[in-house]
Amino acid sequence: MTKKISSIVVLVLVVVGAWLAWQWLFCRFYVAPNQMAVITAKTGSPLPPGQILARPGQKGIQEEVLGEGRHFLNPFFYEHSIVPVLVIPAGKIGIVTSKVGEELPDGEFLAEPGQKGIWRKVLGPGKYRMNPIGYRIDVSDAISIPIGYDGVITSLAGGQTPEGEFAGAGQKGVRRDVLQPGLYYINPREFSVAVLEIGVNQVSLLGKWGTEVITKGQIATQNRAMNELQRSLLMEQQEKRADYLQAARTAAAPAAKKTGEAAPPPAKPLSTEESISTFVLNQFVEFPSRDGFEISLDMTVEFELLPQHIAWIYKSYGDLPAAVDKIIMPQILSVSRLKGSAYGARDFIVGEGREKFQNDLTEALAKTLLERKIIAHSALIRHVNVPMQILEPIQQASIAQEQDLTNREKQNTARKLAELNTETSLIEQRREQVAQETMKLKAEVVADQEKQVAEIKGETLKLVAQIDKETAAVQAERATRLGRADAERIRRVEGEKARGFQLRIAAFGDSDSYNLWTLADRLNDRVKVNILHAGPGTLWTDLERARLGDLGGAALIEQQSGKGKSGP
Repeated sequence: MTKKISSIVVLVLVVVGAWLAWQWLFCRFYVAPNQMAVITAKTGSPLPPGQILARPGQKGIQEEVLGEGRHFLNPFFYEHSIVPVLVIPAGKIGIVTSKVGEELPDGEFLAEPGQKGIWRKVLGPGKYRMNPIGYRIDVSDAISIPIGYDGVITSLAGGQTPEGEFAGAGQKGVRRDVLQPGLYYINPREFSVAVLEIGVNQVSLLGKWGTEVITKGQIATQNRAMNELQRSLLMEQQEKRADYLQAARTAAAPAAKKTGEAAPPPAKPLSTEESISTFVLNQFVEFPSRDGFEISLDMTVEFELLPQHIAWIYKSYGDLPAAVDKIIMPQILSVSRLKGSAYGARDFIVGEGREKFQNDLTEALAKTLLERKIIAHSALIRHVNVPMQILEPIQQASIAQEQDLTNREKQNTARKLAELNTETSLIEQRREQVAQETMKLKAEVVADQEKQVAEIKGETLKLVAQIDKETAAVQAERATRLGRADAERIRRVEGEKARGFQLRIAAFGDSDSYNLWTLADRLNDRVKVNILHAGPGTLWTDLERARLGDLGGAALIEQQSGKGKSGP
C-alpha cells in the first residue's frame, strides 16, 4: 500500500514538473515596456459576417490586447505578435477611426464608442493600447489659440441651424461662444476653428496700388511646443487667406486689365520672427472733387474687433480679409467719396479743409462701422494725390507766400537785432552805474559798522570798570563780615570750652581732684599694680596694715572729704 502511494506521489510530481516546464519553456512570452501583444486564437467558434475582431471563445484576432509583462499562452491554441503601443505626445490629439462596432445611423458621420466610424471623442496626450487591426488612430495637432486672437468655432455635425442664428448644441454652423487664448483638444472632424485677430488692426490705402491690411503676428511664449502649435495654426490661417485673396485678385484681374492698371503685389507671408502680418487687397480710394478734379488718397484707418462680436462678424462676412473686403473697404470708399465730393481740390492742399475732411471722415466711418459691430478709432490721411494742373499753381502761390513771409521775418529780425544792440548798450551803462552806487553804499556801510563797533567797545569798557568797582566793594564787605564771624566763632567756642572745664572742676570739688580723675581716665585699662611686702622697719612694712583705698589719691580724697565735714 505504501509503495502504491509513493508511486502516485512520484507520478503527480512528474506531471506537475512537466506542466511547469511546458508553461515556462513553450508557453511563456514577455511584452516589453511601451509595447503590447495582439493575440490570435486558433480555435473557437467562427466570426459572424462583418466582424473582424474576436471575443473570448471565438476564433481569430482577439479584440483585447495584452499589456507589458510576462504572459503564458498555449502555442497550439494561440499566436501572438508584439507591436508598439500608441503614444500621443503633448500638444497632440488622436483621432480614432473604429473598424468594429455598430453601423452609424443615416446622416451621421461621427461615432460614439461601440460604433463603427470616426469617433467624436478624441484621445489626449498619453499611452493607449488599442488593437491596430480594429482601430486606426491619426495623430494631429491640438488647437492652440495665440495671445491676441480668438478662435471662432464652426460645428460640422448636427442638424441645420436656422438662417441668421448661431448654432446650438447638435446643430451645424458658427457658434456664439469663442475660444480664448489657450490649448484645446478638439476633434477637427467635428469642429472647424478659425483664428481671428482681436484688438486694433490697420487698413492702409496706398493710392492706386491697392490696400494693405496690417494685423498682429504671433506673440512668442516661453513654451517651445506651444509656439510650434501656434505657428502651425497661423500658417494654416495664412494659407486660407492667401486662397481667398488669390480668388479676389483673379476676379478683379479683368477689370484691372481693362483700365490698364498694374496688379497689386501678392500678400506678404507670415514670418515667425515678425510681430505683424500683412495682406493686400485690390481696392483704393478715388473720387471727384467738388470742382471736378480726380482725387486719390493715401490713408490709414485703425479699427478694432471686440471678442464679443468676433463670432457675429465671422458668421456674417467670413475671415478678416473677407470682413475688410466686404465691410470696411466698401464703407471707407463710400464715406470717402460722399464726404470728399463736397470739398474742392484746393481744400485738400491748403487751409483747414484737409483736417476738417479727415475729422468728418473719421466721424462718419466710426458711426457706419459701429452698426456692423466694428469700432473705427481713426482715419489718418497721409497724402492726397491732386492733378498737377491745380497742384502746381497752388504750390507756386504757396512758395511765393512763404517767400514773402520769409522776407518779412528777415526785416523783423534786423529790426529786433538793432533794438537788441540798443538795449545791450543801455544795459552795460546801467551796469556801470549800479557798480558805482554799490561801491558807495558798501563804503558807507563799512564806515557805519566801524563807528558802531567803536561805540559798543567804549560802552563795554565802561561797564566792565563799573562792574569791577562793585565787585571790589562786595569782596571787601565779604572779608570784613567773614573776619567778624570767625572771631565771634572762636570766642564762643573757646568760652564754651573754658566753661566746660569749670563745670567739671566744680563737679570734683577742686582742680586737683579733676586732674587725678583725668589721669585715671587716661590710663590704659591693661595697667596692673603689684604691691610687694619688703619686711618690717621700712615704709613698705606699714603697707601691710594699710588698705588699698588708704593709699594714693583715694586717701587724699578721703582726707579732704573729712575736712569738709568737720568745717564750720
